[in-house]
Amino acid sequence: MLLRTVLRVSAGTRVLPFLLGFVLVALGDELTAWVTPAYGLAAAGHASLALPFACAACAAAGAWEGGRLHRGGVFSRSPVRSALAITTPVLLPVALMGGLGMLAALTTAALAGGTADGVPQPGVLAVWAGLLLANTLVGSVVGRVLAPVVAVPLALISSFVLNAYPVAFDTYWPRHLVGGGLSDCCAVDQVLDGRAVAASLAFSGAVCAAAVLLVRQRGSPLALAAALAVTAGGVALGGWTARDLGPEPVRPRSSAALRCDSGQPRVCLWPELGDARSVLVRAEVRRTAGALAERGVPVPAVFTMAARPGPGEAGLGVPTDARAPDVTAAVVGGLLPRTPDCARRGDPYPAAAATGTATAWLTATATGTAGTAGTPRGTTDGRFTPADSARAAQLLQLPDAAQLAWYRDTLDALADCGTLPPPVPHSVAAIGGER
Repeated sequence: MLLRTVLRVSAGTRVLPFLLGFVLVALGDELTAWVTPAYGLAAAGHASLALPFACAACAAAGAWEGGRLHRGGVFSRSPVRSALAITTPVLLPVALMGGLGMLAALTTAALAGGTADGVPQPGVLAVWAGLLLANTLVGSVVGRVLAPVVAVPLALISSFVLNAYPVAFDTYWPRHLVGGGLSDCCAVDQVLDGRAVAASLAFSGAVCAAAVLLVRQRGSPLALAAALAVTAGGVALGGWTARDLGPEPVRPRSSAALRCDSGQPRVCLWPELGDARSVLVRAEVRRTAGALAERGVPVPAVFTMAARPGPGEAGLGVPTDARAPDVTAAVVGGLLPRTPDCARRGDPYPAAAATGTATAWLTATATGTAGTAGTPRGTTDGRFTPADSARAAQLLQLPDAAQLAWYRDTLDALADCGTLPPPVPHSVAAIGGER
């Protein structure tokens, strides 16, 4: 059959406009929200929100094509070509339809993120290709067994449920088999974990192999048993590969890509910030760090955007489209201890209540003197509660030595789960009485 004939009569050609319309209209807002600016991997990962819908479209169109071949009696007329050779060119336009739907999703997310390098992302694209092909093949097998009025909606609904719902499970590894965690990839300091890609490819590869076996052997009982065994093996292998992954299939990005300067303090940024943005961030980091140092606040020698700062370094969690207030907030946040493991396990963490006050005080210290009515400048923009702002204002009325003493005691309390945070003193005399 000529290629243009295959494309003209294919269900994939007819479904493609509906899939593109759904992706661009129904999913458009979701695809353009929360994309990490200027980071191509994030755009590719976020585009995976459309994957369950593209897979469902492929399964339904594949079921129609499989049923059409069966109703035409193609396989019962002793054809010269094998069943697989006949089926492959018929299903390729269906898989291509799913690929074009995902390309539309990727383009939408990449434009929202302001990046043109969303393609290629080999790991993400490999997961997409494997799952689209697996759903197409399984749909064609269903179409050969059941009547179209049953096969098409069954393939559509079953595919969507199996591809979309594992992300809601409390057990994480099933979601990685169907690429369910890709939409959470990635912050600029993260990359895709290869185990998630391997797990999905093991699963989709096994499903494809099982479907091909059924197509070649025309659904014999032995072929059915072998197909079930192959699928079970793929699930087991994929689950074992993804067993240690959390809900997000990411790992820290190598710090080798950071661009560090030689200023004081030293600032290490990801290349996605670009030259102009990097100049702004470096200048604001040094301005903020200098203001804090002048007031006696200890500042580290290095501020880095790495996911795991090294000894003597402070994290700098600025977005790739950072503005000056974002940089100030990032510097302040980097000076506070990370939440201890005991708190992450759910143990009581009494010092958590002091975090907002410490942040408000550092922000006010970095941005200048108190504003009107004693409220710390920089704490009136909604980032802090009125109570935290009031306590920070109270601190700012004390001598610098008293403020620093409270700050040091607060840092000690934030570092573990067993130390109570110090109260905000009303006077210098109160400090001595509370210690």
